[in-house]
Amino acid sequence: MNQPDTILTSIDARGVATVTLNNPEKHNAFDDVLIQALTQSFEDIANNDDVRVMILASNGRSFSAGADLGWMKRMVNYSYDDNLQDARELARMLKTLAEMPQPTIAAVQGATFGGAVGLVSCCDMALASERAVFSLSEVRIGLIPATIGPYVVRAIGERASRRYFMTGERFRANTAYHLGLVADVVAPEDLDSAVQNEVNSILACGPQAVRAAKNLVNEIGGKAIDDKLIEYTCERIATIRASDEAQEGLGAFLEKRSPAWLQNEDDTNV
Repeated sequence: MNQPDTILTSIDARGVATVTLNNPEKHNAFDDVLIQALTQSFEDIANNDDVRVMILASNGRSFSAGADLGWMKRMVNYSYDDNLQDARELARMLKTLAEMPQPTIAAVQGATFGGAVGLVSCCDMALASERAVFSLSEVRIGLIPATIGPYVVRAIGERASRRYFMTGERFRANTAYHLGLVADVVAPEDLDSAVQNEVNSILACGPQAVRAAKNLVNEIGGKAIDDKLIEYTCERIATIRASDEAQEGLGAFLEKRSPAWLQNEDDTNV
């Protein structure tokens, strides 16, 4: 499908993909067309072995105000089956983002409402401007944050989710930080550089190791620490140690040189 003007996708020479919501006049609100476009972009990036990290950003004052008003007006006349299909499309987009093999970083500024909180929750990490404000606002219009719910609960925990799911109240970036929704809060003018610092940290690491580390979290998160899980982790490190990338990394460390995946010859701290 052709990508609408409301989304921009780019990949630079470093293998850094950036997906940008680009409808500032409507505060980057999303509808069914944008959801399909995001799904396609996320799938394309996930299947691109040259991409090492993805940034999810937006243009304008808001990250995203959630659902587009025109889309909401159409929903009024939807049947149950229409609503179910609509929800499944959104769920597919969120799942694609959450399961992307590359690390994902959300750069959050301004209003981040409803489904946009789900987008942030699906990313591996998020950095927020001091001006960012969040709300799981669905209950204010008689709805619930159902499709995004699993990702939000995973990001901020069940206790906090109960409060913000049921009240729809707004909370600032510092609260989002304390909840674990965002990793850091910075001045608006420092957001881009803060994101690039995280990108550079990822690019300094072994590309396959980063993917394997993300997969490890997915595999062990929330599971009981029993003999089966312990054996799984032993098998994972045994496999990784024998890989070409690990051999290069260990060799570079012992020989006090930069590993092959770095683009410069500067010494790095491990």
